[in-house]
Amino acid sequence: MKEVNGEKSGDTTTEERIKQVARSIFYQKGYAATRTRDIAVEANINLALLNYYYRSKEKLFHIIMVETVYEFIEQMGVIMNEEKTSLEKKVEMMASTYIDFVIKEPHVPIFILSELRNDASKLLDKLPVKELFVNSVFYRQYNEYVSEGKIAQPNSFHFFMNLMSLIVFPFVTSPILKSIGGESDDQFIQLMMERKRMIPLWISAMMKI
Repeated sequence: MKEVNGEKSGDTTTEERIKQVARSIFYQKGYAATRTRDIAVEANINLALLNYYYRSKEKLFHIIMVETVYEFIEQMGVIMNEEKTSLEKKVEMMASTYIDFVIKEPHVPIFILSELRNDASKLLDKLPVKELFVNSVFYRQYNEYVSEGKIAQPNSFHFFMNLMSLIVFPFVTSPILKSIGGESDDQFIQLMMERKRMIPLWISAMMKI
């Protein structure tokens, strides 16, 4: 095990502690205001050891975000592949789960947009997004609803785009929306919590479920 300035590297406990501390500080201060020195002090390690593991603040942030998004996609996969729940219930659960997730992980939407703009293939190669959707019970149920005449729109991607837009867009544009409406952060979160109930109703009306 290598030592860096008197501290042992290669310790997965230390590595995980750095990520946990960094996540907390990123959320408290935001990415721009966070310094690697702040993370090192809070994690009770020296800066050299932090740099040994993660090289830079940018790399550490990227690792945290990719892991966070992957964990969320796994969560969504459980919902989308539940055999016993209806398509309507899946929409309700997906909206609720995603809203709760972004309230807890506020950096994620902007991180994803930034990564997709810079190099979409690099991020998508790490995340099984296509496989999750196309091979899901959700996708099968949608097509069954179409064949039974319960949904007027035969293209499932319109359905999925509408759903994701209703959930994601308010978070991405929250500074503008809060400025227009004069809402505080807490008031905006309350609005998003109300959307848990409203989004399934809107989707149902749009797609004629």
